[in-house]
Amino acid sequence: MATTTAPAPFVLQRLWRRDLAHYPDSARRYAYLGIVVLTTVVLYYALYIQYAVATSIITNFHMSYRYFVWISVIGNAVGAFASLVAGLADRWGRANLVVYGLLVTGLLVCFGLPNAPDKTTYLVLFALVGFVEGIVLVATPALIRDFSPQLGRATAMGYWTMGPVLGSLVVTEVTSHTLGTGAGSATWQDELRYAGIATLLVFLVSLFGLRELAPRIRDQVMVSLRDRALVEARAKGLDPDAALRGHWRQMMKLDVIGSAFAISVFLLLYFAAVGNFVVYFATTFGYSEQRVNALANWYWISNAVALLIAGLISDRLKVRKPFMLVGGVGSIVVTVLFALRATQAATGYYTFAWLFVGIGVLTGLTYAPWMASFTETVERHNPAATATGLAVWGWIIRIVVAVSAAFLPVVVTSVTPLVENGAAVSAAATRAAPALAVVAQHKPLFDQLAQFAPTAIPPALAAQAVQEVGLPGLQTVQAEQKDILFLQKYGPQVVDAQKHNPHNWQVWWWVCVGGQVLFLPFVFVMAGRWSPKKAREDADEHQRAVDAELASLASE
Repeated sequence: MATTTAPAPFVLQRLWRRDLAHYPDSARRYAYLGIVVLTTVVLYYALYIQYAVATSIITNFHMSYRYFVWISVIGNAVGAFASLVAGLADRWGRANLVVYGLLVTGLLVCFGLPNAPDKTTYLVLFALVGFVEGIVLVATPALIRDFSPQLGRATAMGYWTMGPVLGSLVVTEVTSHTLGTGAGSATWQDELRYAGIATLLVFLVSLFGLRELAPRIRDQVMVSLRDRALVEARAKGLDPDAALRGHWRQMMKLDVIGSAFAISVFLLLYFAAVGNFVVYFATTFGYSEQRVNALANWYWISNAVALLIAGLISDRLKVRKPFMLVGGVGSIVVTVLFALRATQAATGYYTFAWLFVGIGVLTGLTYAPWMASFTETVERHNPAATATGLAVWGWIIRIVVAVSAAFLPVVVTSVTPLVENGAAVSAAATRAAPALAVVAQHKPLFDQLAQFAPTAIPPALAAQAVQEVGLPGLQTVQAEQKDILFLQKYGPQVVDAQKHNPHNWQVWWWVCVGGQVLFLPFVFVMAGRWSPKKAREDADEHQRAVDAELASLASE
């Protein structure tokens, strides 16, 4: 009698064991790449959503702006060290880190953060989000590298680098259409839940659909898809553990560490766009959260398109460095123009929009080829240590984000009083306007009255006040005493901050320009040719070597 085995163990096994013994065909390879890109988009959506509703979160938890900044600092610092943990993906594999990281992130963002009872709990939960995403967002580019040979790598990395950009675009698109103050508008808690639900949906897709290459295959350099047969033939004789010996030491090189630092400081303006554009435009130009997010769409859309086009052209020409150099120099020029506009209150919405288009295009021209070149630089030392090299990059970039977030309030000193008390001072000034007008008309008298407690005013002075101001005027002033005292305490700080705010922000934009300048020298230490002609000659020579080795293996 025939027996059948229950499929349940096999199904459960497939949910953990995801190795592919053979390099996938094009259709499956594109599917895996698509899942990884979708994962990256939704993870950055979940990570960035809090910055789009920053002022609402600050108000809800009665936290200072500095406290909110430190939430970001701690989250990124935790994520930085989690990125080093992700270096173990070279031993443990990448796919499971991505799949189950999506699950944890979705649960935290959907159920944890929106229901946080206080600001301390919110900080702890966001630090947990940072930890998980620090791991996952190193594993995802490692998977992109695994499924993309070098001659198609810039295109694939262009799609991957669209992840944070499209994540930011999703944030601004969703919030600009749902966030508001009217009936039926979404709250900041709703915005976080939307991101959490999206993350959990992508988790289900990746749970059943995502696979990865077996270590023996992924630990080799694959220049083109025509290398597939040779890579699989070589894999039979490889020892994955031996290939990883000394892998951390191999990544401690100038071309790896230096270029990772260089791209991190190059992206300072991008980090400011994600974390501080809402605050910048709200405090400097009076924009609402919704209007700022709509303006940022110009940046994200142009950046996403440029990433894709730059990757395609870079692969077609087989060079990376010219794109990085042109994009880097162009970014400096446009960011300088943006910095010069930072102090001009008359700068219009569409002026900023076109500047953001320029910055977005040039950043995309730089970043997609850089990601391809960085993985190729890592492969130059040890292709088996790709996740290790990306872990070094992930650690450095998150440390730079954390440090820049911590130092921004030190440079932009005006932002703290404006965020914490600017709206309250404006509201108090509106309510107290009639009372302030009475006080202004009789300032010497009210200066004398201020020297005494309300119950200790000398009778003669009280009679003089009634005679000069009149009882209705005195009652108006008395009714607004709370607002007047608040204005006396915080009004001068806010007025002074408003005066210096544009210049303070301009200083930070110059810091961003400095980061872009520092990027340029490190282009020269990375892997890759400058000349498309030389790059084609290298590809042809490589193909001849592959054909010769395959012929040799066939004759054995």
